[in-house]
Amino acid sequence: MSKTVVIGMSGGVDSSVAALLLKQQGYRVIGLFMQNWDETDENGRCTAEDDFADVRRVCALLDVPYYTVNFAKEYMERVFSYFLAEYKAGRTPNPDVLCNREIKFGPFLEEAKRLGADFIATGHYCKIAHENGKHYLQKAKDQNKDQTYFLNQLSQKQLEHVLFPLQDMEKPEIRKIALEYNLATAKKKDSTGICFIGERNFRKFLSSYLPATKGKILDLSGKQVGEHLGLMYYTLGQRRGLDLGGIKGEDEGGRWFVVKKDLANNILYVSHGDETQLYSKSCLVSGFNWIPDTPEQTDFTCKAKFRYRQPDQDVQVHVNADGTLKIDFAEPQRAVTEGQYAVLYQGENCLGGGVIESAEY
Repeated sequence: MSKTVVIGMSGGVDSSVAALLLKQQGYRVIGLFMQNWDETDENGRCTAEDDFADVRRVCALLDVPYYTVNFAKEYMERVFSYFLAEYKAGRTPNPDVLCNREIKFGPFLEEAKRLGADFIATGHYCKIAHENGKHYLQKAKDQNKDQTYFLNQLSQKQLEHVLFPLQDMEKPEIRKIALEYNLATAKKKDSTGICFIGERNFRKFLSSYLPATKGKILDLSGKQVGEHLGLMYYTLGQRRGLDLGGIKGEDEGGRWFVVKKDLANNILYVSHGDETQLYSKSCLVSGFNWIPDTPEQTDFTCKAKFRYRQPDQDVQVHVNADGTLKIDFAEPQRAVTEGQYAVLYQGENCLGGGVIESAEY
């Protein structure tokens, strides 16, 4: 009797092709669509309805049963509330990482078991390996699409029965297969924006949840050069949206960029030209999730990413007694941002990740 796989279907091309591949491999496939956001976008459209329509079309073509489940309450409590709290605290969170841990591999996993799943699957670009009862998260073949960064918080239990059908494939190949099999999502563009919320006017969206307080924009000498719309709208190193063009005698040095935020006094500090003040030599990381084990040694070298799509960076890691990590950079790093994740790698293995608390300059 064939094994049952419940696959998370988003209405995108990746999960559609993943479902097709699993069916071809002889699994009994069940599609599960998660609706985690109940509100319409600024155009009054509920994008979840459009996505579910695509899931229905793909599953009908593949002759795969499908279900929908609403995790909006769990998403609000476990992901979105954290997202808002971090912005309120002046940090820049990464909700996609939390969304994977708390939703896609949380309530989804439990619902899949209820449907009789032997395995769960997703359209993520990454690999899974199992050795001596341990489960290893590894980089995908398509290094341009590798998503291990976003899965750095997954536990051994969450990784135990996971399949990643796209692990040895590259994106152009996925599009080709989708067209070949006439899948409804073949030409659908990749989704961007906030996990499950989608593409929006970010300032307008955030302001509907958090009150924005305007304040001064100062350069590093303390001179006021403009007014910001609310500190939560800006992040370290940001160049766009500062509206500081045309300042007499100060534009020759290059574009303006954010250097730091003073939350207590509601001040945004900017500079232009020389970006050396954006480069740090180390960072402190908390809440580190080790995949698969906490290392025996407290000091070791490895690779790291401090944002998605960043090339691997050489680092020296020290594990502090309280479980936090001090990560020293072999080369200074630009705009290492509080609230984002530092993710470590040893070869192809993702060692896990944690939240960046501060950077040392």
